[in-house]
Amino acid sequence: MFGTFGLLAACSPLKTLNAVIPEDGYLATTDIAYGDLARQKLDVYVPRNAQSAAKPVVVFFYGGSWDSGSRVDYKFVAEALTSQGFVVVIPDYRVYPEVLFPGFMADPARAAKWVKQHAAEYGGDPQRVFLAGHSAGAHIAVMLTLDDEYLAVESLKPTDFRGTIGLAGPYDFLPLTSQRLKTIFGDAENQQKAQPINFVTGKNPPMLLLVGKKDGTVWPRNTYRLAAKIKTAGGPVQVVDFENWGHIDLVAKLAKPLRGDGELLQPIADFVRSHLD
Repeated sequence: MFGTFGLLAACSPLKTLNAVIPEDGYLATTDIAYGDLARQKLDVYVPRNAQSAAKPVVVFFYGGSWDSGSRVDYKFVAEALTSQGFVVVIPDYRVYPEVLFPGFMADPARAAKWVKQHAAEYGGDPQRVFLAGHSAGAHIAVMLTLDDEYLAVESLKPTDFRGTIGLAGPYDFLPLTSQRLKTIFGDAENQQKAQPINFVTGKNPPMLLLVGKKDGTVWPRNTYRLAAKIKTAGGPVQVVDFENWGHIDLVAKLAKPLRGDGELLQPIADFVRSHLD
């Protein structure tokens, strides 16, 4: 369940973070096509001080209520993760009204396949790829992890990825009240198929779920309910919550000016490093 859930669609403050982050820590290759359509493009960020050994790769899906967003606005996320020695890939993907659910799941799955095929060209290790996302992007990353039908189209399976990181994600968000969301997700049967919590088997790759207890956009119960069901099923999941943070904090605090002592970045980096072997 969720509250207003439209905040990121007009979240111009996130764009301003890119203007004040350092750019000397990474090398960026932009506008790489992973398909033929306009929004089937991605950017790759490589740590400038990367050694010869292949680096872990984090594929980050941004939020935007499944109807907006642009990869160029999340350079600050790439800076944060490359500062930890990770190769970072940020794809665009088609959104409403161009596609509806489950159509918007096809591009993230295709982007994930591109990463598996091409990570080594950018110093990344294709055997150590992690999926991540914030808000609607967290929904996408977790759906790819729990419902194997989307990756199967690309001849992949969830266990081809080392782990999944969800920040402030909607995982159990029925009933819908917004007419726009009802249009995006369709009839009652389709809405059920859009809930990651309905696909828990306990066989998922390791999962890190981060949540702000003061999130009024995507209610924290989404995270707690999903984690509880995974644990009950015997699957690997870790929850990190933040007492006084809201929805935007769960991505904005990756930006260097707001990062502080790394309260958000550190558990993400620790999670990646703990699942490399």
